[in-house]
Amino acid sequence: MKKLLSVLLTMVTLVALLTGCGASKPAETAAKDSKSKTYKVAMISDSTISDGGWAAACYNAMVEAAKEKGFETQYSDGLKTADFAQSIRSYADLGYDLIFAPGNQYSDAVKEVAKDYPDVHFALLNGTVETNNIVSLLPDANQIGEMAGALAGLMSKTNNIGFIGGMELDTTKIKLSSYEAAAKAVNPNIKVSSAYAGSFSDTAKGMEIANSMITTNKVDVMFGDASAVDSGARQALAGHPNTYDIGQPSDLVKTDKSGVVISSVVTDNATMVKLCMDDVINGKFGNKTIYGNIENGCLSVGTMSDKVPQDVKAKYLEIVEKIKAGTFIKK
Repeated sequence: MKKLLSVLLTMVTLVALLTGCGASKPAETAAKDSKSKTYKVAMISDSTISDGGWAAACYNAMVEAAKEKGFETQYSDGLKTADFAQSIRSYADLGYDLIFAPGNQYSDAVKEVAKDYPDVHFALLNGTVETNNIVSLLPDANQIGEMAGALAGLMSKTNNIGFIGGMELDTTKIKLSSYEAAAKAVNPNIKVSSAYAGSFSDTAKGMEIANSMITTNKVDVMFGDASAVDSGARQALAGHPNTYDIGQPSDLVKTDKSGVVISSVVTDNATMVKLCMDDVINGKFGNKTIYGNIENGCLSVGTMSDKVPQDVKAKYLEIVEKIKAGTFIKK
């Protein structure tokens, strides 16, 4: 009897050991599946991806990043504010791994949905939110404003420049403040006209604001932070001789049909989105902000039009180096 019991115990031990060894296989399989999985990313936008400005640049950044990292892409554009959360929720329900919201205006909708989908990852451009499944991508608004303002101050012949914002977001207000400070640093006689469109998609409003600034305040150089509204402003500028625009976030001189863009402050959103994708793949996503500035190459000067004189170009590039070093404007 004792011998039989001993045999039974030995068999039980062997079964337990074999079972324990086998338990590692699902983990190995899961790791392999993670490597071979096709990930999916979607972007939402209140403007259209054909706006020739912000939404187009952000969509192209997502596509570029996805191509390199092997993600499938999808998008929903032309959304009203009331539809942000539902659109995000739909992608979460469809099993998308990463949802890209390219603007601070989506913050509330992202936070609302993210808490219900802890396994879905959210990238919020110009955001200030950090949670387990939300990462903010934050280009340096001060540097962007300073880069645009310095060039506007150097290029203006009337000593009047303009700024159009979409909404009164914190990042937009920082850009405006830095834009004005930089312009006055290179030209103390500069006056800055500014307005908010109350929209990122109202092209006609952009035309209206720009025409008013040009005819009433003699504005001859403009910079915008308003997506499709900026496209409308460029259309207005095209109807007035010797008026110019500074674009963002992509290199708009290469694609500008209006002929008024003299340069751009280029934000490498693709690099920041790639970093998010890496974290999704490697299981390290969340609780961080990914910053973009001149120092790390996520901000740069775009192609400069031949309308910018060589001496102005040289002086401007020297100023950009000072902005990079933090010595241009004393804080």
